[in-house]
Formats: sequence, C-alpha cells, structure tokens
Amino acid sequence: MASAPSARNADVDPHVAVESLRVALDRAGIVLPSLGADSASPPLRLVELGRVRADVALRLAHALERRETAP
Repeated sequence: MASAPSARNADVDPHVAVESLRVALDRAGIVLPSLGADSASPPLRLVELGRVRADVALRLAHALERRETAP
C-alpha cells in the first residue's frame, strides 16, 4: 500500500487512493461496493465511498477504532 500522503495533497490520484483504500478495507474484511473515483468532478479529485448497509458501517467504525487504540 502507498504511504500516507499529506491530507492536503492536491496531487493525489483518486484512482490510486481508491485502490489503496480498497486493499486496506479488504484486509479488514470490509467491502464498500460503490467505492470508486468520482468521474463527475475530475478537478476536485473526489473519491465516492457510496452507500453501505448499517452493519458494514459499524464494522468500518470498529476497524478504525481498533487502529487508533493499537500500540
């Protein structure tokens, strides 16, 4: 997976960001079916996370919480 760029880095390719996120989510056993680069606004370099079921959103939240508390 690519190293984490600055949060304000406007040069991040949204397709690269999508693939990096997809890999990380896969490692956590989470699938976001609508994950993709937003083709409607290329200059903004947006990533579409899409809609997910409530149980998937909860699993994502727990995965993020575990990362925050990991030594």
